[in-house]
Amino acid sequence: MNSKVIANGILRALGILLAIALVLFFLYKIQSVIVYVAVAAVISLIGRPIVIFLRRKLKFNNTVAVVVTMVLFIGLLAGLVGMFIPLVAEQGQNLALLNIEQLQENVENLYNQIVTYFEFQNIDVEQSIKDSNLLSKLDFAAIPNFLNSFISGLGSFSIGLFSVLFISFFFLKDSKLFEDGIMTFIPKGNEMRSKRSFTKIKDLLSRYFVGLIFQILILFVIYTIVLLIFRIDNAVVIAFLCALLNLVPYVGPLVSGFLMLLLSMSSNLGESFSEVILPKTTYVMIGFIVAQLVDNFFSQPYIFSKSVKSHPLEIFLVIIIAGILFGIVGMIVAIPAYTAIKVILKEFLSEYKVVNKLTKDL
Repeated sequence: MNSKVIANGILRALGILLAIALVLFFLYKIQSVIVYVAVAAVISLIGRPIVIFLRRKLKFNNTVAVVVTMVLFIGLLAGLVGMFIPLVAEQGQNLALLNIEQLQENVENLYNQIVTYFEFQNIDVEQSIKDSNLLSKLDFAAIPNFLNSFISGLGSFSIGLFSVLFISFFFLKDSKLFEDGIMTFIPKGNEMRSKRSFTKIKDLLSRYFVGLIFQILILFVIYTIVLLIFRIDNAVVIAFLCALLNLVPYVGPLVSGFLMLLLSMSSNLGESFSEVILPKTTYVMIGFIVAQLVDNFFSQPYIFSKSVKSHPLEIFLVIIIAGILFGIVGMIVAIPAYTAIKVILKEFLSEYKVVNKLTKDL
């Protein structure tokens, strides 16, 4: 092997590395666009059964069915905005005018009541709380600042929302658009199997995302009923936020439980801890646990078995591994990605025993 061949090999390797680096840099710079396309793809998968129903059952043409579906989505979004924005604006105004010293005094009063209550139970929590310097670390003035920053961020959110809705419309209207874009990268000879895989993936993921909506709806209804029974302020908004957090497997329920605990206690600031705050919070958390039991033993197993056709233990292991490797984002996308991989393996590597074992229910 002469020096010219070696030099050409080195230059080629450097060129490939440079091309990869440029592609990664380009993807990094357009990451917001990638997120828009990904969200639009999810929306189109959710809307796909509605479009099919309108076309097959009500005999709508494709464009009208897509327009009706998008109007339904926009109406749902408008309802959510109509529920949240006035509340955020009202709370932001109240907190902007809030006496921060009074808020801190109320929280410290609650703290003293909690310590006194646990002293009667022979549980000394005061020293551990003092050691953590928790109260000294709380910056109550940051609350209105956070809300003001949140509201100011709605401008950029509106641009992203318009982009997502625009892309979703064409994904629904031209259902082959996304598929044809992917097919341009498929080698010749694999087109038919790739098309079958893509169709199967769309069907499974559509059922999965629709199932997730029903899962959130069930939790939202249970949370709302519990919070309304015990007259927790802003019950509907708290229930929706806590239900939405369940989209993050395993971690989401823990965060939503802490959020519900915190908001249930804070809605009764100034009341007696032992007579009002503790009983109400206890009952609310019992309702939260009941909702989680319904979700864990009914909603999730039904969704996984009927939509992505995977065993709950299989799903559990996939989510845990994805969480270790890629964090929260990995846990969220684990099931859709795993489902797509299973379909592709079944189509292209079905001769292997392990693939047949994993994909026997597909």
